[in-house]
Amino acid sequence: MAKKTSPEKEKPTMDSSSKIEAIKNLIFGENIQQYDSEFETLKSEIDKKKALLENYIDEVRNELMQSIDSLSTDVNIRITDLEDSLQAKTEALTEEKVDRKELGKLLISLGEKVSS
Repeated sequence: MAKKTSPEKEKPTMDSSSKIEAIKNLIFGENIQQYDSEFETLKSEIDKKKALLENYIDEVRNELMQSIDSLSTDVNIRITDLEDSLQAKTEALTEEKVDRKELGKLLISLGEKVSS
């Protein structure tokens, strides 16, 4: 079963908050409003600076992503060019190493010599 809160237990909470308020007034006196105003000014300036920094971070992030995309495209183009160049050189080497026409002529000539 839930216990009911007695009004006596709520009263000390109110008393303690009013005591804290009284202590705050004793310590800070009339300057509390000035302090509150200065804190609010500082808070708003911090919020503005935070917003500026977040915007700057977003701009830098976007620029970095664009640079990465550009670099990725450039690297892909270069890789494709290198692959094409390698393929062309491989074909040229294969053709030079085994000239099929020449090999065909030699085999025909060998076959003619063997059959004669």
